[in-house]
Amino acid sequence: MARIAGVDLPRNKRVDIALTAIYGVGRYTASQIVSDLEIDPAKKVDTLAENEVNQLRTKITQEYKVEGDLRREVDQNIKRLMDVNSYRGLRHRRQLPVRGQRTNTNARTRKGRARTISVGRKAKEAARKGG
Repeated sequence: MARIAGVDLPRNKRVDIALTAIYGVGRYTASQIVSDLEIDPAKKVDTLAENEVNQLRTKITQEYKVEGDLRREVDQNIKRLMDVNSYRGLRHRRQLPVRGQRTNTNARTRKGRARTISVGRKAKEAARKGG
């Protein structure tokens, strides 16, 4: 079993695809790592030799910021934005879209379930009277 940066790589997948299970390693980075180490990208993870797994492990831990370190850095960046009261920080704090998306009708993923606004009894009576 190949365990790199605290993540068990899926055994039955190609090496270049399996590396994307590591947070911070995408398709491009994975293909770069595999080509630098001259490992066949079509090779399955469970057929990797122990020295190939060790090569992958050392390259990823030495040259790339992945998993816990990367998550910590991203969280610190967001916290810094919130602390300096930047616009992006305020959007993060209010749990609204940060990158300029519209919020009138969409943004349900970020805002959560739609809450119905109940109209009070006095407002209903005023609407019935036409006032």
